[in-house]
Amino acid sequence: MFSIGELSKRTKVKVPTIRYYEEMGLLAPPERTAGNQRRYTNDGLERLSFIRHARDLGFSIDAISSLIELQNHPDRSCEAATEIAEGQLSEVRAKIKRLKALENELKRISQGCDGRGVAEDCYVLASLADHDLCGRDH
Repeated sequence: MFSIGELSKRTKVKVPTIRYYEEMGLLAPPERTAGNQRRYTNDGLERLSFIRHARDLGFSIDAISSLIELQNHPDRSCEAATEIAEGQLSEVRAKIKRLKALENELKRISQGCDGRGVAEDCYVLASLADHDLCGRDH
């Protein structure tokens, strides 16, 4: 059995976040001691590790809830899990595309100024002040 502090240390999930996951129903309410302290089992540790890993991969709370529901029914098809993972992959790819566009624009803006002039003539500052100076919408 683990205290909430020990669970936090082992999973690197902050205590308030553990409580939040309990409130959201992602993590089963733990047993309580006579002094009303939470006590978690290995199952709780494994579930929290699962949630942490899923969050690290960017899955939403709703997606994680769906994945946990599937995990709780091991006889079901894993098609939904694959669809959820593919949806997350699509979102990540879209974010990468947006970040690449931002990278290119920032590169273009920063190359427009050598840093040796004065702020009044700085292309970086001018570009931030006037969106029309940007190469693309971002």
